[in-house]
Amino acid sequence: MKVSQYMTPKVITARPEDGIRQTFFMMREKNIRHLPVMDDGQKLVGILSDRDLRRPDWVDEDIDVAHPYRLDDDLTIKDIMNTNVQVVYTYDTIKKAGRFFVDNRYGAMPVLNREQELVGMLSTIDMLRAFDDYMVDHPKK
Repeated sequence: MKVSQYMTPKVITARPEDGIRQTFFMMREKNIRHLPVMDDGQKLVGILSDRDLRRPDWVDEDIDVAHPYRLDDDLTIKDIMNTNVQVVYTYDTIKKAGRFFVDNRYGAMPVLNREQELVGMLSTIDMLRAFDDYMVDHPKK
């Protein structure tokens, strides 16, 4: 079972200079929780999760529980994205990817091909699909 079999191949990306507000609403509209950040559309330079947009992680002021997200127009993705991006490769096994998810508590990771190009995303939902397929093929007796 390879990552390429279970990854989500259609990847929506963002640019470091994109605004937080527009990105938040785009993620919400498209039901995306993890967004790869590409520099000039070519190089993976970061990743943004819906958790990165929540106020407590990066705002010093008091938290307004009625508004858990801060959507300032003057902030860009590069201000809050995670630049320490961990990736998996299309040829990695699901077992290897699964171990990485568990050990690091990730919700999703970008998938690269041998040429280091972004070709997909692998999420915990994708991993559950792989687990389900495995259980169907290997039922407990």
